[in-house]
Amino acid sequence: MEAGSLPVELWRVILAYLPLPDLGRCCQVCRAWRELVISLDNTRWRQLCLGCPECRHPNWPSQPHLEPPSWREALKQHALATRTWTQNGPEPQSSACLLFFRRRKDRRVWHVGPGCDFETLRGALGVVAPYDRVVLHPGVYEEQAEVLLRVPVELVGLGQLGEVALLVSVEQQCPTARLCNLVFMPPWFSTVVYKTSWGHVQLDNCNFEGTQLQIRGPGTCQARFCSFSQGSSAHLLGVVLSLFDSCDFSGSDTASVTIEGPPVSERNWACKHLAALARTFPSCGVSGSHNCPALVASTGGHKQLGANAKKEPVGPENFQRRTGVDPVCQGTVIEDCCSDGEHSEGEEEKQDGGETINTKIQHKLDYKIPCDYHGLSHLLKPRPDGSLPLSSSPDPPSATPEPLTFQQELERDPVAQMLAASTLGCILRRCLFREGKGGVHLSNYGQARLEGNVFRRLNYAVRCIQNSTIVMLRNEVCECRASGVFLRLSAQGLIAENNIHSNGEAGLDIRKGANPIILCNRIHSGLRSGVVVLGNGKGAIRSNQIFSNKEAGVYILFSGNPVVSGNHIFQGQAAGIAVNENGRGMITENVIKENQWGGVDIRRGGDPILRNNYICYGYSDGVVVGERGRGLIEGNHVYCNKGCGVWVMSSSLPQLLGNYITHNFMYGLAVFCRKDPENIEAREGNWPGQERIGEEEGRGERRGAEGEGREGQENLNEEGELFGWESELDSEDERLSARRSISVALVESNCINYNGVGLYVKSSEPLNVFANLLNSNRGTGIAVLQSSQLTRLVTNCILENGRGGVTVEKDCRVELRGNGIYKNSSHGVSFSGNGQVVENDVIGNRGYGIQVSGSADIKVLRNRVQPAQGCGIAVLGPVKGNVHDNVLFQGHPKNSKALLHMDPGNESCVLRNNSVLRHNNSCTSAPPWLLENPPPRPLASSPSGLTSSQYPSRLGISMSTRISATVESGCHSGSMFCSIL
Repeated sequence: MEAGSLPVELWRVILAYLPLPDLGRCCQVCRAWRELVISLDNTRWRQLCLGCPECRHPNWPSQPHLEPPSWREALKQHALATRTWTQNGPEPQSSACLLFFRRRKDRRVWHVGPGCDFETLRGALGVVAPYDRVVLHPGVYEEQAEVLLRVPVELVGLGQLGEVALLVSVEQQCPTARLCNLVFMPPWFSTVVYKTSWGHVQLDNCNFEGTQLQIRGPGTCQARFCSFSQGSSAHLLGVVLSLFDSCDFSGSDTASVTIEGPPVSERNWACKHLAALARTFPSCGVSGSHNCPALVASTGGHKQLGANAKKEPVGPENFQRRTGVDPVCQGTVIEDCCSDGEHSEGEEEKQDGGETINTKIQHKLDYKIPCDYHGLSHLLKPRPDGSLPLSSSPDPPSATPEPLTFQQELERDPVAQMLAASTLGCILRRCLFREGKGGVHLSNYGQARLEGNVFRRLNYAVRCIQNSTIVMLRNEVCECRASGVFLRLSAQGLIAENNIHSNGEAGLDIRKGANPIILCNRIHSGLRSGVVVLGNGKGAIRSNQIFSNKEAGVYILFSGNPVVSGNHIFQGQAAGIAVNENGRGMITENVIKENQWGGVDIRRGGDPILRNNYICYGYSDGVVVGERGRGLIEGNHVYCNKGCGVWVMSSSLPQLLGNYITHNFMYGLAVFCRKDPENIEAREGNWPGQERIGEEEGRGERRGAEGEGREGQENLNEEGELFGWESELDSEDERLSARRSISVALVESNCINYNGVGLYVKSSEPLNVFANLLNSNRGTGIAVLQSSQLTRLVTNCILENGRGGVTVEKDCRVELRGNGIYKNSSHGVSFSGNGQVVENDVIGNRGYGIQVSGSADIKVLRNRVQPAQGCGIAVLGPVKGNVHDNVLFQGHPKNSKALLHMDPGNESCVLRNNSVLRHNNSCTSAPPWLLENPPPRPLASSPSGLTSSQYPSRLGISMSTRISATVESGCHSGSMFCSIL
C-alpha cells in the first residue's frame, strides 16, 4: 500500500464484504492486494466456503470440528471438482474455442415446481438442451417409471439440503451429468435410484436414503459430500475409475460400497480428469506423513501408550520400574533348580581360610593353567573400540532398532511403490463408514484405493476376496464387531499407515492364499489378536507397531506363511507372536517386548523361521516352544525376560542356533517334560497366573482353534468357504520335505549368559547341545535334572558361572564331550547319572574338578583337570564305571585335597592310567603347565570322531533316526509360560 492509505485492518473489513468474483479480481491488482486478500482466510474465505450450498465443511464427515489448513484452498479445490462433469468433449482448439465457450454461456436454466416452467421432472428433461441446468424447487418429486437422461444436464435442488426429494429411478444414457443438493428415495418399483453404464455422473451434496447407486464400467462416478443412510449403498461393477470424496455411509444392511469385477478395458472421457483429481489429495504422496484427519482422532490412552513406548529407552532400569523385578538380581530360582545348592568343600575352605592362604602366596597366578584361548574365546574379546561384546557384557543391549518409515519401505520394495502410486478402480477418500454391517467389499478381481477414511462400529470395515486388490493408506479402522480388515482367496494389495484399533476380532485377518503388503500401521487395543494369518494365508507384515492387544500381536496358524519383519510388537496381554497348528512364517528383525506371556509362542506343529529378533522385557518367557513345536530359532537377542529366555517342552523339535540369551530372570534355556509327578501344584495347574490364563483360554484358545471365533465362522459361511481346514492344508510330509528336518532338538552356537541358570534340562527326550557359550550365569551353567533319553553336551564353553559348571542328577543319560569348563564357583562337573565324561578340560573351578557320586554308571576318560582348591576327580559312593587316561594338575600349592579320590569301599569303579602332576618347590612367574595337543577346549573344529553328518553345522543338519515319545499332560511349576490363544 502507498503511504497515506487506509490501515490494513480497515482494508480487511472492507474486502470482507466482496463476493467471490470480486475477491478474485482484487488478487490480480498487485502483490500487496493479493497478500491482503489471502490474509482473509479465517474470515471471508471461511464464510464463503461454509456458505456454499453445494459443499459442506471441508473435513466433513469424519472430523467436522477440525479446521482445514486453508479455507481458500478448500474452496478452490471444491470449485475445480464441481466442474469435472463439463470437461468432456474434444480439447478446445483455435477454430472451435469460441463455439465451445458459446455453448456453455448460452445454456438455459429451467425451473421445476408448482407455478414454475414445469411441474414434473420428466417434463423438464424432455425439453432440455445439452448442459442446461434444471433447478428443482422445494418439494417431493415422484415418477412412476424409469427416467432417462439422454443429454448432458445438471439437476440442482433449491434451498437447504433435504427440501428437495426425488422418488425416481434414473438411467443415464448421456456422456455426463451432475446432480446437486438432492435427496434420493426409492420409488415403489426399484431400490436403484441412479445407474449408468458408460457415462460420467457427478454427485455433489446429495443424500441417499434406503437406495442403491449403480455404476457399471466404463461408466464413472464422482461423489462429494454425499450421505448414504438407511441401508443405502453404492455398487460398482467393472469400473475403471470412480471417486468418492468426503461421503458418509451409515446403517448399511450389507457392504456400503461393493466393487466387483476387474476394470474394463474401455475408458470414458472422465478417467483422465478423475485421475488428476485423485493426485491432488494431500495424502496421496508417499512422504509418510500422518496429516490425514482420520489419524488425528483421539484413540484414548492407547495412542499415547504407543508413542511413549517407542520413545522410552530400553534398559534394565525401565524394566525394573515397570515390573518391580531387577533383571540381573539374585532370585530364588537358583536354589530351586540347582542340585549343588549346598556349599562344596572347596567353597567352605575358601570361606574359612582361603583369604589367609592367598595372603601368604606372593605369586597367586603361578599355578593356574591359562585357558583363555579356547575355540569360543573370540566371543569374549573386547571389540576394537574397547566395548564389550554381548556375550561378556554385564549390561543388556541398551537400544533396539526403530521401524522403518513408509518412505523407506517404498524405496526398498518396488511392488509396494507401484501399488502406492496406482489409481485404478474405486477411490474412496475422507469418507466415514459407521453403524452398519460392512464398509467396503471387493470381489472377483475388483480394485479399490482407500485414503484417509474412518471405519467405525461396523461388523467389518473392509473385505477383499477373489483375487481383488486393495490399497489402504492412512485410514482409521476401529470398534468393528468382527475383524477390521478381511483378506481372502488370493486377495492382495497394500495396507499402510493405518490406525487399526479396538476391534472385536483381529485387526487384520488374512486367509486362503491372500498375500497383502502391510506396512507401517498402528494395530492396537484389539479384543483379540492384532494380525491373524491362517489357511495358507501369506503376506509381508513389516514396520508396524502392534501393541496392547488382548491376544497375540501376530497369530499364525493352519499353514499360514507370512513374512513378519521389522515390527514393534509390545505390551500385549498375551504372546507377542503365536505360531500354532502347523503355522509357518519368516519372522525376522522384530522388536518383541513387554508382553504378558511369551514373546514368541510356537506349538502344535508350528514351524517358523525366527531370526534376528529382539525379544525382551517380557513378563513371562522370551520364546516358548510348546508341544509339537518346531522351527529354526537363529540369531535372536532374548534378554531381560521375567521368566525364561527360551522355554522348550518335550515332543518339540526346535533348532536354536546362534542366539544371544542373556539377563533373563529364571533360566536362559529350559527344556522341560510336561509330566512332573513330583510336583503336585504343577499337576493341578496351580502355577503363577493360573486364574488369568484359565480365563483367557476359555475365551481365546477354543475360539481361536475353531477359525477365529463366532464371527470368523460366520464370515467363512457367507463367502461359501468350507470350515474344514484339513482338506486344504499341506500334508505333513510335503511340509517337512520343503524344510530341513531333524529328529532331535538342537541347541548350537548360542551365547547364554547372565541368566538365573544357563541351561536347565528336565526332559524325557533326547537333546543335542553343541558349541554354546554359557558364562556368568548366577546359578549353574548346565543343570540336567531329568533325561531318560541321551542328552549330548559337546564342545561347549561353560565359564565363570555363579554355581557349578555342569550338574547331572540321578538316572539321567548324558554325554559330556569336548567341553571347556572353566572358573565356575562350585564343582566343574557334578555327575550322578549315567553316561560319559570324555575329553573335557575342567580348569580353575572352585569346587571339585569332576565329582561322580551315587550309583552312576559312567566313563570318565581322557579329561584334563585342574581344580582351584578341591579334588581333581572325586568318586563318591557306589559308582560303577571307568576312570582312566585322565591328566590331573595340582591347583593351589597349599591345597591338601587328593587330586584323585575314590571312596575306599568302592570296588566297582576302575581307576587306570591316570596322570597326576604336582608343583615342584620352586616358585616362578610362569605357569608350570600349558594345555597343548590339543589346545584348550572347546576346539574350533568339530571334535574328533564326529563326522559332518554326526555333528550338525549351522548350515546343514542331517539326522537319520526319529525318536518319538508319549507326552502326558501337566506343567512344571517353575514355568511362567502360558498355553495361549
